[in-house]
Amino acid sequence: MTATIDTTTPALDSVRDALEVERVESHLNPPPSYDLADHPVPTGREEVWRFTPLKRLRGILDGEASESALATETSVPAGVEISTITAERARELGELPPNERPAALAVANAGGATLVDVPAEFTSEEPLVIRLKGGSVDDLVWGHLLFRIGAQAQVTIVLEHTGSARYCTTTSYVVGDGAHVNILSLQDWEDDAVHLGRDAIRVGRDASVRHAAVTFGGDVVRMHANVEYAGPGGEAELLGLYFADEGQHIEHRLFADHNAPKTKSNVVYKGALQGDGAHTVWIGNVLIRKVAEGIETYEENRNLVLTDGCQADSVPNLEIETGEIAGAGHASATARFDDEQLFYLRSRGVSEKEAQRLVVHGFFNDLIRKIDIPMVEDQLRETVETELAKNVLKDA
Repeated sequence: MTATIDTTTPALDSVRDALEVERVESHLNPPPSYDLADHPVPTGREEVWRFTPLKRLRGILDGEASESALATETSVPAGVEISTITAERARELGELPPNERPAALAVANAGGATLVDVPAEFTSEEPLVIRLKGGSVDDLVWGHLLFRIGAQAQVTIVLEHTGSARYCTTTSYVVGDGAHVNILSLQDWEDDAVHLGRDAIRVGRDASVRHAAVTFGGDVVRMHANVEYAGPGGEAELLGLYFADEGQHIEHRLFADHNAPKTKSNVVYKGALQGDGAHTVWIGNVLIRKVAEGIETYEENRNLVLTDGCQADSVPNLEIETGEIAGAGHASATARFDDEQLFYLRSRGVSEKEAQRLVVHGFFNDLIRKIDIPMVEDQLRETVETELAKNVLKDA
């Protein structure tokens, strides 16, 4: 029996379409879902959890119900409204669905979401500031925040975490077309705090977002920044600064999903480590989908190891489904103090401790300037100084 192959144009088109269907899932990032069954409790063998010390999460991933809350202080420019909405309403407003268990647990257990509504064409020199403070690490707190930024709006958002708690949260930013948003998420917890957070950003057509994640405190802090695009022309700049001390685990993960053409992403994260058992993790994932022609992306991670006994893991990833792009690349480096820089300073009469101090400040200063929020620049530099005093400058 001879098989007959249909070579008519419709048949060929059907086969071609079947072969060229855009893949929805990425090996770089778990598929999003609100269903907890799709996000089982991790064992630590999974790729997305292999660096995280699960036993130090103090049971957060079990998903126990809790009515504890963080103390909240807000400074809101006129015209911005804050209200409470249901989790279902948050979905309707376009938040990105959870792509990991902590975010799904936060949605399921928070009892609704806090909506921060910035109207279209809003502009103000005054930043929108939300300060969250925990009372005790014994408190398990679930958080669900949604910022809706109207079209053509311009706003600066500062989200600050202090005190202590076991805090698990998902924070979404739905950015309208043509808007310009500058976001700072600052983690300056007490030494025993545990924080699992996801910041999920949907960038509108021709909109631009700068998102900075800065982490100093906490026993275990695991932050996950996600970006996708609602249309062509969107731009995202993802910045990160972290400083890990003895025994601290600081983990920053990101996923930039280029799902629209002519979009841009630029990633720069810098970290310093000091003290025995200090551990930092940076995972940079970028997906360029087949539809995303003409995009530009670059990701960079730099780590400065200040003492013995530290570990810095840095893993940049690119997944590219089309060759029609303007540019894509990544860089990662982990190193100790630059001997030439130290020698230059020492040869000019600067003490060894002061030379190390200047090198660390120089390492971070350009990134602090890029964050471009004047109200926190001095605070960040002072915190870097405080961190250095714990080890590198101790007894100086």
